[in-house]
Amino acid sequence: MTGPEALRNLPSVSHLLETDEVRSLLARHPRAVVVGAIRRILERLREEATGGGGAAHRRAEWSSLLLARLPGEIRSGEEIPLRRLINATGVVIHTNLGRAPLPEEAVRALAEVAARYSNLEYDLETGARFRRLAHVEEMLLELTGAESVHVVNNNAAAVLLCLAGVARGREVIVSRGELVEIGGSFRIPDILAESGATLVEVGTTNRTRLSDYERAAGPRTAMLLKVHRSNFRMSGFTEEVTASELAVLGDRIGIPVMEDLGSGALFDFQAAGIPGTPTVRQALRQGPGIVTVSGDKLLGGPQAGIIAGRSALVDPLKRHPLSRALRMDKLCLAALAATLRLYADERRAAARIPVLRMMLEEEKDIRARARRLVRRVNREAARAVPEGSGSGVTLSLERGTSYPGGGAMPEVGIPTICIAVSLAAVSPGELDARLRKGNPPVVGRIGNGRFLLDMRTVRDAEVKELSAALAALRE
Repeated sequence: MTGPEALRNLPSVSHLLETDEVRSLLARHPRAVVVGAIRRILERLREEATGGGGAAHRRAEWSSLLLARLPGEIRSGEEIPLRRLINATGVVIHTNLGRAPLPEEAVRALAEVAARYSNLEYDLETGARFRRLAHVEEMLLELTGAESVHVVNNNAAAVLLCLAGVARGREVIVSRGELVEIGGSFRIPDILAESGATLVEVGTTNRTRLSDYERAAGPRTAMLLKVHRSNFRMSGFTEEVTASELAVLGDRIGIPVMEDLGSGALFDFQAAGIPGTPTVRQALRQGPGIVTVSGDKLLGGPQAGIIAGRSALVDPLKRHPLSRALRMDKLCLAALAATLRLYADERRAAARIPVLRMMLEEEKDIRARARRLVRRVNREAARAVPEGSGSGVTLSLERGTSYPGGGAMPEVGIPTICIAVSLAAVSPGELDARLRKGNPPVVGRIGNGRFLLDMRTVRDAEVKELSAALAALRE
């Protein structure tokens, strides 16, 4: 029995509200929450019945089926959709998992400002109105060496503002090899078009020379733009113009140069043995008039777009109408200020900012954390599973490779320690799904036909929860 005949036996909302089970739930949850959950389940049951995917049931059977699902549906409806999870992928700045986790200092600052009033735009000394970005400007000037800085709500917004402020109605020259997509289908040509500037492409995908820029420059040229290639590198028969070469040309012909570093950094990873990206200070020393970076990638702070460079170029952007539309909110501003303060001492920054700590952690320390997890799981398994039953989770340590992520250093791999997880008659894909649906969810990766937990991105404080999640796989 399917289709209309099956639907006739589905219980009504009013009938279900009269049952003892639902009355009990109504005593603990708002009526709207319970009714909403009932209606969602009924809708799914209708789809099952009309699609032929569900079995035929009498009304009492439908009611029992719905009532069994109802408590879980209510819990699901009351949960905040944006959930904390354990990142065991080994990708430090995972775009889909929220990018950079904040330092504890930033979390405290954010919570303090969120829960109370603050001096966001108020000068406590004079009682006069205050510029909100003054809370971070001095620190950014010191950390970047720039003449002037400005901050908006993300790096794409920073690029848009710079293009609109400097080049609206005029031309911007970009290498064809740098017309990248920066994620979420947002592409540099699209941002250029929205800014009101005209794109002028030079060179080819794999080879662009300084002479290409020089030939294309003319009276309508407002900017020479260099863009960081997120998530990929070109090799082989290639040629590109460096930021310093472009800056020399720009100075000679009187056209400003802008470099979008994308991820960017305030910490010198190259000095720490991780090659791939310059700091903002190093980038500015190459000569571009403007450099833009993200706040929630290698910098390790909240979402933000930082514009640093020459006063003649940056200061007018602060007065541009778009600045008001793109400005930072007070929560991100508080978190950014707290994060930047940590950079006053590089060693403290490396220890306190999670992105830096994970990027720089030594393999021996990751191995020690992995062993602690394995020992904990084995102890729990010994208590829960009779010896020799063979029904437990098997864990083994192996070396692997972590990645910075976030479009930063696309060719850079960092040695790490992974835990390979196996369970009899359960595929790696099924293990992945089970852990992903846990509480908290655990997101790992599948490599060489095995499910892996990369311990570089697992915190010490998460070992207990991860152990419980692995133990639950037996159930």
